Amino acid sequence: MQSEDKKKVLNLLKTSRGQIEGIIKMVEDDRYCVDISKQILSVQALLKKVNLTIIDQHIRHCVKQAFYEGNEDEKVKEIIELIDKYAK
Repeated sequence: MQSEDKKKVLNLLKTSRGQIEGIIKMVEDDRYCVDISKQILSVQALLKKVNLTIIDQHIRHCVKQAFYEGNEDEKVKEIIELIDKYAK
């Protein structure tokens, strides 16, 4: 993964971790359910963004390299499996 993208991914994951810790505290403090749900949706959006960044990097580097080397079948299968899981 490119250094700049790696920093971006790590920052988003650390932000997600902080938000999850905040959600745990909200539950412990018996906060309003809708507020908790909104925070959960926010974390899900961050994780989705991280996942897309990682998949993008995988396609641009690993899959591209596999096509260059003639080993694309396995990488294409991996991407299809990811898309299948993502679509569910």
